[in-house]
Amino acid sequence: MLGWALTFLIIALIAAVLGFSGIAGAASTIAQVLFFVFLVALVVSLVMGWGRRRT
Repeated sequence: MLGWALTFLIIALIAAVLGFSGIAGAASTIAQVLFFVFLVALVVSLVMGWGRRRT
């Protein structure tokens, strides 16, 4: 999932350099959403791992 976020970030940066503002905005929004979903999944997996390790 983090790979997808980085892919969309690179697409957004390339589109921004080339002047495609609509595509750059959409790709950066998708990258941000995927990055935050990845962070939530990371936190959930860490909490679940700590819970299993202690019992």
